Amino acid sequence: MPMVAKKTRYTYLLYAILIFWASWSLLPIIYMVVTAFKPLNEILTYPPRFWVEKPTLDGFRQLGEVLENSSTPVTRYIFNSVFVTFTTVVFTIFFATLAAYPLAKHRFWGKELFFFIIICGLMISPHVTLIPRYMVLRNIGWLNTYRALILPAVASAYSLFLMKQFVEPIPDELIESAKMDGASEFRVLWHVIMPLCRPAWCTLAIFLFIWSWNDFTSPIVFMESDQMMTLPVAMSRIAYFSIDRLQAASAAAFLTILPVILVFILLQRYVIETMVYSGLKG
Repeated sequence: MPMVAKKTRYTYLLYAILIFWASWSLLPIIYMVVTAFKPLNEILTYPPRFWVEKPTLDGFRQLGEVLENSSTPVTRYIFNSVFVTFTTVVFTIFFATLAAYPLAKHRFWGKELFFFIIICGLMISPHVTLIPRYMVLRNIGWLNTYRALILPAVASAYSLFLMKQFVEPIPDELIESAKMDGASEFRVLWHVIMPLCRPAWCTLAIFLFIWSWNDFTSPIVFMESDQMMTLPVAMSRIAYFSIDRLQAASAAAFLTILPVILVFILLQRYVIETMVYSGLKG
């Protein structure tokens, strides 16, 4: 009994720490949502107040007026963000799975070297390669095109690493039995490996969606016309040189992050499953 009581106390303590940490992590998101419904005088109040006293939808109405007067329709920004994000997620997951299968289940010369190079890619910040990427894209004539935003993001070291770690624990017996039945390598990949990778796809889709949707730097650097800008860039310009538009800017921040929150809520249950089966757990 003393051991059971001691274990129970440790469990409650662990839950208390996790709840505190989760609540602390959610505070910025909660503050952003609350600020979207604040009147201008509460936004400018010093010291800032966390909760809203008189909720209002003036920020959303002001945001609608600003977007109506914009030279570029807001639907264009939405299309750019949705198209770039969706294409990046699909292509990255597809090619990461294609590359992860031979790295995890085949033996060939240079396999360890290739994987070492991939691990080194995880250590390099994307901002370090920003200037070389710009020079390459300029020389091949891809500036101000969707390809400049999509194709460099498809070559993701993290995506390949995650998929390899997930494919590696898949029993070799499944692959061998499929080959004994006459399945080619492509059929093994399509009918055996890919169906088992769905939890990893959902996890990777969450991360890729967040990174691509919130990407602020790439459109500014690689795009030249306002017609090619994405939604986060357009929303960030609302409050430029205008304190009166702070309400609209707060509403824009809330609407921009809303798709990310919804995608995470819908797919988050796959994250734990992926970590358990990919060897990343502990």
